[in-house]
Amino acid sequence: MRGGGRGDGGDRAHGVTVANARLQWDEGARRFEATRGDGTRYRQLGSLVDAVQDELRRRVGQTFTLAELADAYEGSEDWVRDVVVAATPPRAEAGMRDTALVQDTAFAMYARGATDYRP
Repeated sequence: MRGGGRGDGGDRAHGVTVANARLQWDEGARRFEATRGDGTRYRQLGSLVDAVQDELRRRVGQTFTLAELADAYEGSEDWVRDVVVAATPPRAEAGMRDTALVQDTAFAMYARGATDYRP
């Protein structure tokens, strides 16, 4: 079921509530920011986040709602992992083990462009 017009952030997108998805995304973004003190790792993670956002742009488009983004989030693990593997340079400090962090951070950042986004 697609999100309805409840407007409380509890809209459902195929079983994933927007509110629950946003909690996961925000936690990923906090964990990403916590790496800022390690410049190399932070930059590498940032590059992976950018690569996932590029793929989100292709999959979701530039005009979307939070419910549509939450729908894309459900089941995104496989394609996010593929993007991370493809975008990770050899001998990088960040990579496959950071897939969930990268996924959640990319979705958190991309969510800011939703037509119904509210901080």
